[in-house]
Amino acid sequence: MVAVIVAVCAVLSGSACGAVTGALSSSEPSDSWAGSTSAADPESEPSSGAGSDQTEPEIEPNTQNAPSWGCEEAGDTFESDVLLARCLTENFWMRQFQAIGGTYEPIRDFVPYSGSDGPTCGGQPSVANNAFYCSDGHFIAFDAGWLQGMYQQLGDAAVYVVIPHEFGHAVQAQLTQNFNFSVERELQADCYAGGTLNALIQAQQLRADPGDDSEIINNLQAAGDPTDAWWEPGAHGTPERRQSAFATGYQQGVTAC
Repeated sequence: MVAVIVAVCAVLSGSACGAVTGALSSSEPSDSWAGSTSAADPESEPSSGAGSDQTEPEIEPNTQNAPSWGCEEAGDTFESDVLLARCLTENFWMRQFQAIGGTYEPIRDFVPYSGSDGPTCGGQPSVANNAFYCSDGHFIAFDAGWLQGMYQQLGDAAVYVVIPHEFGHAVQAQLTQNFNFSVERELQADCYAGGTLNALIQAQQLRADPGDDSEIINNLQAAGDPTDAWWEPGAHGTPERRQSAFATGYQQGVTAC
C-alpha cells in the first residue's frame, strides 16, 4: 500500500482542524520526530521567522547529491517505501525552490541506524526510537528498527509522515525563518509533511488507499506530547495540534505553513 491521507479533517475533531498553536516538550533538542527522543543539534538551528517569506537557500548547492534512485520504487515493502519517500520528497522540494527562484540543497546523507549506534549531531549522540535532521552536516538519520516497527504496527503511512517531517526541517535550515519556540518549528514540519503528501497524491506519484487517513492520525497521535506545555524547549505539540498542523498543510499546501 502506497501513502497517505484522503480526508484528515473528516476524521479529526473540529478543534484539530483549527489554528495551529502551542504544544509540549522535553528538555531535549528539537528537529526530531518526537520531543522525548530528539537528537538534533540545538545550536545549529536557523534563527530568523516562522511563516516569513522564503528566500534563497543559505547552504551552498550540491546537486550531485540529489537522489537519482528511489522514485521508481513500488512502495510495497518497508525498504521500498523508505527509498520512495526520500526521493519523492526531495524532488518535490526541488520544484518548490525552483518556483521561488531558489535552489534546494539535497541532504548530504540519509542514515539508517539501529538503537543507539547512529551518527552524532553537533557532538550529541543519536538515540534509539527516533528520526532526526541534523543541520550540522545537513543529513537525516533514523532508527530503522523503530521506524519499521511503526510501519508494521501503524501502517505504511508512518514512513510518509516521519520522513517528510524530517525533510521539513532540512527545508527550514535553508530558509530565513525565526521561531520563538521549538513547537513552532515542529508544527511547521508537520504542516510541510501534510502539504508534501497531498501534492504527491495530486500529482499521482502516490496513491491514497482506504485506511490511510486513520494511519496518519494514529501516527501523529502516538508522536504527540502528553501535555500542552508549548513553551518548553523541545516541545513538538499535542496529538491534536500535530494533527491540525498536518491537516493545514494537506488542505492548503506548503505555502500555508
